Amino acid sequence: MVVDWRRSVTMILAVTAVASLTAVTGSGGATAGTRAAAAPRAAIAVTWGAAQEMPGSAALNQGGDAQVNSVSCSSPGNCSAGGFYTDSTGGDQAFAASEVKGTWRAPIEVPGTAALNKYAYAWINSVSCASAGNCSAGGYYTDSRGYEQLMVVNEVNGTWRNAIEVPGTAALNKGDYAQVSSVSCASAGNCSAGGWYMDSSALDDPLVVSEVNGKWHNAIRVPGMTALTRHIFGTVSSVSCSSAGNCSAGGWYTDSADLVQPFVVNEVRGTWHNAVKVPGIATLNRGGDAVISSVSCGRAGNCSALGSYTDRSRRFQVFEASKA
Repeated sequence: MVVDWRRSVTMILAVTAVASLTAVTGSGGATAGTRAAAAPRAAIAVTWGAAQEMPGSAALNQGGDAQVNSVSCSSPGNCSAGGFYTDSTGGDQAFAASEVKGTWRAPIEVPGTAALNKYAYAWINSVSCASAGNCSAGGYYTDSRGYEQLMVVNEVNGTWRNAIEVPGTAALNKGDYAQVSSVSCASAGNCSAGGWYMDSSALDDPLVVSEVNGKWHNAIRVPGMTALTRHIFGTVSSVSCSSAGNCSAGGWYTDSADLVQPFVVNEVRGTWHNAVKVPGIATLNRGGDAVISSVSCGRAGNCSALGSYTDRSRRFQVFEASKA
């Protein structure tokens, strides 16, 4: 269905919330001639456990500078996370960690990154889990020349597979600086991601890429950007998928007047459609600096995007845009 938009921390921490049901007691019973009181409803009491250093993280983080950038939970006690740590030489390495049935396992260097990350600067920026032990993550690594390249990695049935360079980006990333900023998975092996790359003119272009049945397809420049502006500096900042092949994403770009404008773009049945400037934003964004920060889709064709804009006084304000 095609729809329209309307309107460093220095340690790896793990903390878990456990929800318990607490009965709500009533005040007295029913009297003669009155209807019996409704059964009391259960209230959810959430208790956060004490934060603790993630088990085994000290063995990785010998350089003393680590950060969790993203965590995703598919069911209670079953989560995955990613970020970076510094090794004994001071290089940044990407890590992944999994919580299984309420217990965090020791984080690991993302498999395959030793062969990719020759310049020792790699991060996981975003993780998304569709079911327990089935997740995808994205970020970047630096090649032997010190240039940033996009990477993705899959966790399948609880095992992290080798990270790969995002297919098709060699043809796009001629400027050699790129990152995956957001990943969203609708089901195991069916995900979409977004980010940016630098083209041969040293302009930062927003990109999207889709995983279908466990295979990552070629990344593409967000369709329709040329119709919005030829003077592009921009990125996809957030992606959300409600079902396989049905996703929405948002981000920002600079227009021909060097003003920052927000855009949204839809993937419908596996095909990315043309991006559009957020409708109505011109009335709000009088200060010329507006971005999409986060997108979330409840089901196909029903999403919300939130971000910020600057008013006439160049004060930052928040906005929302929804599609239904």
